[in-house]
Amino acid sequence: MFSWKSLPLIAVPDRWPVPVVATLAMVILAAIDLLGAVAAKQWALERQPRALALGTAAFLLLFWVYASALQYAELSLVTLGWIVVLQVGVLLLDRLRYGVDLPVDRWVAIALILGAQAYLLLAPSADQAPS
Repeated sequence: MFSWKSLPLIAVPDRWPVPVVATLAMVILAAIDLLGAVAAKQWALERQPRALALGTAAFLLLFWVYASALQYAELSLVTLGWIVVLQVGVLLLDRLRYGVDLPVDRWVAIALILGAQAYLLLAPSADQAPS
């Protein structure tokens, strides 16, 4: 009988630096989340059972990868990085697949928000700042 406790978390080699593992996790989480979002959009538009199944599988996989990533990096770092990468992916998807055109002022606002989020991710924290 299947048990969730028997599902192992993803492991990476010990020699991989934490920033590499965290960045890889952020990109993979954003890609899986984007896949799930596309499946949800298809389900909403066409009610295809295949899209529902794909979306469900994507979000279960997302949870497993997220839990695995938290073995190596901080919750806030992984989560915020994942969201920043996801936002860029959603903007590109909307532009390229769904033909959404945003005015210049919106792009400026998006760039400012992404810049602020990147600062939160990359700026040294209080315990890392030089004294």
